[in-house]
Parts: sequence; structure tokens; C-alpha cells
Amino acid sequence: MDGQTLQTITNIAIIVLVVVVVIIGLMLFVSSKQEKGKGTNKKGSNKEENGKGSDSKYQPGLTRESIYNFMEFDEIKDNMIVRKGRKQYVMVIQCQGVNYDLLSEEEKIAVEEGFVQFLNILRYPIQLYVQTRSLNLRDITDEYKKKVRQVEDELEQIRIQLRDAQLRKNEKAIKDLKFQEKRKKNILEYTSDITDYVGRLSLNKNVLQQKTYVVVSYFSSELGNVSTYSKEEIDNMCFSELYTRCESLIRSLATSSVSGRVLNSEELAELLYVAYNRDDEELIQLSKALDAEYDALYNIGKDVLEKKKQQIEEKMDMQAAKLASESLIEADKELKQKKAELARTEKVKKRALNIVDQYKDQMSDDLVRGTKKKIIEKTQEEQSKITGQAQEKLSSEQIEKLSKRTIKGKKTTV
Repeated sequence: MDGQTLQTITNIAIIVLVVVVVIIGLMLFVSSKQEKGKGTNKKGSNKEENGKGSDSKYQPGLTRESIYNFMEFDEIKDNMIVRKGRKQYVMVIQCQGVNYDLLSEEEKIAVEEGFVQFLNILRYPIQLYVQTRSLNLRDITDEYKKKVRQVEDELEQIRIQLRDAQLRKNEKAIKDLKFQEKRKKNILEYTSDITDYVGRLSLNKNVLQQKTYVVVSYFSSELGNVSTYSKEEIDNMCFSELYTRCESLIRSLATSSVSGRVLNSEELAELLYVAYNRDDEELIQLSKALDAEYDALYNIGKDVLEKKKQQIEEKMDMQAAKLASESLIEADKELKQKKAELARTEKVKKRALNIVDQYKDQMSDDLVRGTKKKIIEKTQEEQSKITGQAQEKLSSEQIEKLSKRTIKGKKTTV
């Protein structure tokens, strides 16, 4: 009896344990199903959120205002950085320091005392900002290239003058022009070498320069109650106060041998551009972008007809210059030939009059005067043919005076 009772109790315990295990299994199964359902709901919600995020450019999630908040400034205006909805105005002073290590002990002490004095007079907070950039020699290279083109034009003008002098066979002018040509060639070679060297130097990205800036702020709340003022009036008042602060700081920095100047709007934009684009500052430079007018909606160029007119005018100017040069050379030759022919006819006239005077004792006075008249008339006719002028008839008295003047001039020269 006792053995049967024990076996019965054991069977009941086993059955209870099986039932408990089954119940626990069912509970676990139901809970896992519920968790899976929640997981699918979360994934669906994430998909919906991702779907919304993919179209965020059309949603008010990323608006222009949020980008401006990321940039931490509103605009650049009148050499100022406007921040926090016109509550803060910032100007930046670029400083040019002195090489402290090359100074003597007395000069170092003077610089330190000047800097201490600068710190003592500060009545408002400032910030010191140091920015390192790759050396930009673009403006210097462009200036050198402009000089090279100018020297090339001057050298071409000298060569044109030298050709004209060689045609006229002016030895003195040829000598001077050859000297100028040689000097200009040397200048051209020198400037070309400098331009190439600076161009190669600008390609070296390891050449860095460090610039130091003093950031000065002014808050519109310092003006008091500004609710009655317009935006333009607030900007003007803040500009006046901020500029006064910057000028006083520049004068104070001068006592420590540090010169400074206020950055203009374009330089402020370049400063911020380099600060926000450290990796791409050399790929797209702000100055090049502004020169290319990337910020303009459209570009206003010359009309096609105006361009054609300009080309025609330039071509006409070149042809006119060429025609004037050729005509000048030909006119100079003709003038020299005329002068030589006139001198020859004048010598022939003088000799003929001398011959008449030698034999005048053998002729009557009327015959002498008539002969001299004919000689002078023929000479004038010949000279008029040379010069292209009309012949002028002379009276007997004028002929007598001319003959005497010619004979007198001949005797004096002899």
C-alpha cells in the first residue's frame, strides 16, 4: 500500500511538472511573437522616417534658416559680419607683426611694454585668430605677366623704329635704337624668368603663410533700446561704434610695432571661406570665383555687332599705321630727290650767269640782260617742274638783282 501510494504521488508530480513546462513554453512563444510584432512596427516606422528623410529637401526639415544657423552668421555687410539676427556685429583686423627674434634686447623690451599697454587699455572682449594658408601668388604672377606683355609691346615699337631708321640710313638713330633694343631684350628675359619662377613657386603647396587676426565684436544691446530704429539705422550706428573700436585698437597695436588694418567685405568672405573649406580652398579660390562672376545670375557681354565693329576698327588702325609708315618713307625719298635736283639746277644757273658775266664785255647790255633773263626763266621752269609749282615771270630789274645776288654769293663762297 505504501509503495502504490508513493508511485501515485510520483506520477502526479511528473504530470504537474509537464503541465508547468508546457505553460511556460506557451508563455515564451506568445511573448516572442509580441516582440517580433513590435520589431516589425519599429522597422516600418523607421522606413517611414527614412522615406521622409530621403525627401527632406522638399520638406521643411532642412531649410535655408537651418543652414544659416549652421554657418553661425547672417550676412557680410559694410566690412562687418552680422550675427544672431543683427544682435552682434563683428569686424576683423589683420595684423602684420615684427620678427621678434631679430630685435635687440632694448627693442624686445619696447615691444613687450607696448603689448602690455595694449592689454591694459582694453575695455571690451576681443578674440585672437590665427589662420594658416598656402601661399597665394596669383595676383603677383598676373602682375608680372602684365609687365612682360608691356615690355614686349615696347620692344616691338623699337624694332619698327629701327627698320624705318635703316631704310633712311640714319646711322645715329640706328645706333641708339639698337642699344635700346638690346636693353629691352635683357629686361624681357629677366621679367620672363621671374614670372616663371614665381609661377613654379605658387604650385608648391608646402609654402605656407600664417596670418593673425584680431576679432572685435559689438552688440546692438549696447545702444540701449533699439526697437524704435530701423535695420539700416542700427547697422549704421553699430558700424560707427565698431569702426571706432577697431581704429583705437590699431593705434594701440602700433605701440608694440604691430601694424593692422580692417578687412573689407571681400576679404571677410575669403576668411570665412577658408575657415569652412580647409580641404578645398586651393581647388576653388574665392577670388577666382568672384573674377569669373560665379555669383552672378547672368553675364552682360558686348553685342556681336559691337565686337565686329571693334575688330574692323582695329584692322583699320593697323592698315592706317602701315600706310602712314610706308608713305613717310616714300615721301622722305622724294623730298631728298627734289632737294638734290633743285640744288643741281641752282648750280647750273650760277655757272651760266658766271659765264655770261665773263663775256659781257663782248656783248651789249641789252643782250646781257636778255641772256640772263632767259637763264633765270629756264631755271625757274625747271625748278617748277621739280616742285610742281607754277612758273612766275620776273621783270628785268628783278632779274638784274637776282643775277647780282647770285654772282655776289658765288664770289663770297669762293
